[in-house]
Amino acid sequence: MRQVVLDTETTGLEPQQGHRIIEIGALELIDRQLTGRQFHAYINPERDIDHGALEVHGITAEFLRDKPRFADIADDLLAFVDGAELVIHNAPFDIGFIDNELTLSGHQHASITAVASVLDTLELARDLHPGQRNSLDALCKRYEVDNSSRTLHGALLDSEILADVYLAMSGGQTDLGLSLESAAAMGKDDAGELPVAHVPLRVVRASEEELLLHEARLEDIEKQSGGQCLYRA
Repeated sequence: MRQVVLDTETTGLEPQQGHRIIEIGALELIDRQLTGRQFHAYINPERDIDHGALEVHGITAEFLRDKPRFADIADDLLAFVDGAELVIHNAPFDIGFIDNELTLSGHQHASITAVASVLDTLELARDLHPGQRNSLDALCKRYEVDNSSRTLHGALLDSEILADVYLAMSGGQTDLGLSLESAAAMGKDDAGELPVAHVPLRVVRASEEELLLHEARLEDIEKQSGGQCLYRA
């Protein structure tokens, strides 16, 4: 399974208002393993950068003045993601900007989804943690992913962080040990079955104070229900 974790930085929030991409970063995963292959480009947007966006990523128009235009890197980007599943946090934002750039450049593909499918990790997080904050920073805290180097947003850095968050959120293990080599090395038992590894679970027991509060709550339910508390039964 080939996946590409991708992020962009932009001049502002809305491509419909003329805002453009200024940075794209992408990392390759194969079978949930980072391969070391990456795509990274700074892009000259040919326009000013909103002050609010500048405060987020710190990338200035002066820095981008000698960088390539999107049309110059479009083919390389599409070749890198071709056939992969794109892993993006808040995918409609990034996909909307990329598709807008493809249209402006007159590329034969009007959408990046013509060559790659998309997995939105924000939607995945909302399914797993409904009603909770699911920003990338919030997920880093929830899954204990180190984002201490993220003083400013950056497409490649955010892709690296998102890769760690996605792997933790979607199962944690990056190597399930189910390759043919590992299966052969494990050997089989007398019944011809592969052995099952049992991971000890952490047991958290209630404190004395919590037990007393629980008992008091049961007594209250017992009184209000006229002796029909099911927990007592």
